[in-house]
Amino acid sequence: MSVIVVTGTGVRVGKTVVCAALAALARARGASVAVVKPAQTGVAADGRGDLDEVIRLSGVSTTFELTRFEPPLSPAAAARATGVPPVSLPQVARRIRELAESTRLVIVEGTGGLLVRFDEDGATIADLARLLGAQVLVVTGAGRGTLNHTALTLEAIAHRGLDLAGVVIGAWPPEPGVIERSNVADLEMLAARPLAGALPQDAGVLDVEPFAAAARRGLAVTLGGAFDPAAFRDSYRV
Repeated sequence: MSVIVVTGTGVRVGKTVVCAALAALARARGASVAVVKPAQTGVAADGRGDLDEVIRLSGVSTTFELTRFEPPLSPAAAARATGVPPVSLPQVARRIRELAESTRLVIVEGTGGLLVRFDEDGATIADLARLLGAQVLVVTGAGRGTLNHTALTLEAIAHRGLDLAGVVIGAWPPEPGVIERSNVADLEMLAARPLAGALPQDAGVLDVEPFAAAARRGLAVTLGGAFDPAAFRDSYRV
């Protein structure tokens, strides 16, 4: 049994694509895998959510969206705006534990960043990771601003005594500039370990088979892939 919580340093950094990559690699090695989204926000009831993208990219269909809010707000603010009860992370944790009893890998995708509020008491995806005793995988951007956002996220993880699974660049550009190339070494310095992966910027438009290949190239051995952080670092050394 294994549970991994995937969070981002912000929005649009590639969390969903990384979740799909983890799921694709588990599927390729024949492991049972499920993906859970405790709260989907900013999507209408009949709209396509993040888990629809996970299914499309990875071919993994065992997914669970536990709550959906149409307003594009934090889960706490969306619940308040729509007049419904907020997400209960203890209940979410119980559901995930039950699922993990019969599933080799459960991937939990957060909403926004690590400290986005799920209820009026300030519960966050970090609290869910603590309840589950799960490792936290941080997905970050490649360009300007990523170092500060990543440093703050890693500091919050360390302050809460959570176990860091690694840092993955969620969308690596095909022609990285000096900022992106310089950030590679700095991100590793912040994490105090090699990068856990870097997925190509266009990975989210691939079909299932090429996406699985991109996932293998883009995620580290610790996550089931073949990404070589030393070779990647050397390729983009400033």
